[in-house]
Parts: sequence; structure tokens; C-alpha cells
Amino acid sequence: MNYAMALDYQNCINCKACETACKEENGVQLGAHKQRIWVGAVEGTIFGKPYMNLYPSQCNHCIDAPCVSVCPTYASHFIEGGIVKVDPSKCILCKGCMEACPYDARFVDDTMVAVDKCTFCDHRIDKYGTTACQATCPTKVRMFGDLDDEDSDLVQLLKTKRFFFQKESSGTLPKLFYIVPDDDSYAKQSIGHDTIIHTWDEFKPRYDAAKKRRSPEWKR
Repeated sequence: MNYAMALDYQNCINCKACETACKEENGVQLGAHKQRIWVGAVEGTIFGKPYMNLYPSQCNHCIDAPCVSVCPTYASHFIEGGIVKVDPSKCILCKGCMEACPYDARFVDDTMVAVDKCTFCDHRIDKYGTTACQATCPTKVRMFGDLDDEDSDLVQLLKTKRFFFQKESSGTLPKLFYIVPDDDSYAKQSIGHDTIIHTWDEFKPRYDAAKKRRSPEWKR
């Protein structure tokens, strides 16, 4: 298993249903800055015409996760399926993982006195097969699944679409796939000029090689 998520971000309406569902499902500390998942907004103008791009985001559960590498107490670790988690009993709040994460996906939970982050709702995968955020999204932005399952909805989607990653230059091999919009004008507006566009057939060998290298660290 190799869990990941695709984001059809052109369908996001910033309704916050995913953020609310995440807090309810996982008991996330209340507060606007205490979020396991969020929607980033970028505003601008093109020839005087205003626009807004919405980018749902969260922990990318990177295969080469720098947060795991820098943790001195092994509080940040991989579990089965390549999900990155934090053991609050081992966290000493050194915040090294927060500094190392290129996606700003971690925060301090004051109730646990430990760093917190998205877990891909690992506690409910066996029962429901998906995350609370995907199950709640009214416009079907999120698609959660197993990259190793050729018949999964996630892989079938990636086979038919092009995609890109946020901050790919960080070299983390993230597992949050942003689907290139079908609307060419929106794609040009919402994707940076230096962003690399991928296809599944081209990118899959990189994932397979990286998983083979790192999966021995994935604890059951």
C-alpha cells in the first residue's frame, strides 16, 4: 500500500466543509491557525481582470519526508502505507519538523503539547476506505487512494489526467497530486510558469523506486 491524494482544485469553492470535517473527525484543536488541512487563496489580476486561485492543502505525506529525517526522538515517523505521523508522547516540541516541512503543514497542538498534522485519517481507512475531508467535500475536489492498486479510483484518475506538485523542487516526492484543470485558461492562470507537469506513466517509476528504498521504514 502507498496512500496518496489527488486534488481537482479547480472545483474548490472554499466552503470549508473539509476543514470542519477534519476537526470533527480527528478532534483537532479549535482555532483558525490550528488546521490539519486548509485552503490557500492567491489573488491577482490579468490585464486588469481580478482572479482568485484556491489550493486545498495539507501534509503531503512525502516519501522522502524531511520532517521524519530531522526528528531527534523519532516522534515523526512512517506507518504502513507511507503515512507520516507524529507520536505525541515522544515529541519534545523542538519544532525541527516544522522548520523542515516545505509545506507548513504542521502546528503545535497546545492541548497535547505536541506537534500535530494530517494523518490521512488512518484510523478510518479500513472501515470507510477514505478520509473525512474527501467524504465531506460537496464538489468532489479530493480523491484518496492507494497508488499500488492499479484499479483504484485514484490511479485511474491519474492515468487520465496530467498533474503537478507544490514545491516539487524541495525533492520530497510528495503524495498530493494537483490535477491540471481541463479549462486551459484556468490552467494558465493557476499554474506557475516554472511548474513541471507530469503524467502517470512518466512519473510512476520514480515512485516505485522511492517506495522500494524507503518502505522498510514503514512501521506496521
